[in-house]
Amino acid sequence: MIKPHGSVELNALFVADDARRGALAVEAEALPSLLLNSAAAANAVMLGAGYFNPLTGYMNLADTLSVAEKLHTVDGLFWPVPILNLTHETGIEPGARIALRDPNVAGNPVLAIMNVEATESVSDEQIDYIAEKVFRTQNAEHPGVITFKGLGRTLLSGSIEVLNFSYFQTDFPDTFRTAVQIREEILGHGWGKVVAFQTRNPMHRAHEELCRMAMNDLNADGILVHMLLGKLKPGDIPADVRDASIRKMVDVYFPPNTVMITGYGFDMLYAGPREAVLHAVFRQNCGCTHLIVGRDHAGVGDYYGGFDAQTIFDEEVPQGALELEIYRADHTAYSKKLNKVVMMRDAPDHEKDDFVLLSGTRVREMLGEGVAPPPEFSRPEVAQILMDYYQSEAS
Repeated sequence: MIKPHGSVELNALFVADDARRGALAVEAEALPSLLLNSAAAANAVMLGAGYFNPLTGYMNLADTLSVAEKLHTVDGLFWPVPILNLTHETGIEPGARIALRDPNVAGNPVLAIMNVEATESVSDEQIDYIAEKVFRTQNAEHPGVITFKGLGRTLLSGSIEVLNFSYFQTDFPDTFRTAVQIREEILGHGWGKVVAFQTRNPMHRAHEELCRMAMNDLNADGILVHMLLGKLKPGDIPADVRDASIRKMVDVYFPPNTVMITGYGFDMLYAGPREAVLHAVFRQNCGCTHLIVGRDHAGVGDYYGGFDAQTIFDEEVPQGALELEIYRADHTAYSKKLNKVVMMRDAPDHEKDDFVLLSGTRVREMLGEGVAPPPEFSRPEVAQILMDYYQSEAS
């Protein structure tokens, strides 16, 4: 099986030993507390689940600036996006041991315990620099930039021990999986070559066929459909609706035992190319050998070029930094000429009208009106689930 990123063994920061975890939970109640923001809580969940291997906790300012500028830590570990605990709180001293409380669960239970190694102030200029490097913009309307610039100016770094997986394990018991669990399941299937498909949206015909194309082209043993379960921007479809629609599609249209449907507990960054590389890092930690990277992967609006998330792997990812490889996809659509879904680059003789193309806005309007998109665009079983959701929202 493919090795995790940066180490021989996966280093998940969740405390798996029940006795040790129970003792830490008792200790935490007597420790000073910090209520995390959602971004820092999501980072803790990802660290606990092994997705951010080999990190042992939150980054300090030197590593943050190095990762933003050069895509590696001061010690030389390849890493594309700073993993931070930024806060508005002050007065936490280096050397402190604190309980990190969950902002996304009622009662704010303890999510993790942190050994604070450094407490550093981050200037507005440094925040702007990091935003520019990670998001390629400081535009105040970019949802990732808005979130990042509002997290605070005090940076707490240090190792953590994770006690639970926030709301993800309870709200999505059939879908949320840690990197440890995914690797175990891949081993159980006996799969060697595994292709990961990232999604924050329901899967339409084009996505379905893209997975099939990648699996066939690479002669892969299976597909990992890996959906983001955390916070999205307003207007995006909730995780439970996406989950139901994806499961229906896989149940009906894929052969048994060829697709794993899973999810991970992270908030969407909308960081385009940098986030695509982060996706590659933690899919390698899951045991995947390939990641599908399509047009505007992890993008939003018009902030990134259509293929920037692919070219970053050529221009900024050093040779050998990752063992995982990417599968480069073009825009995929149903061809009326060929009566099948194709990558548009593979149909040079086609005009725009030769494809079934619908904007996201038009699809949402149709679903809200109770009108199913054409079957060439969306499977009817999937469309029904989405229509039910949009109509329930409108009522």
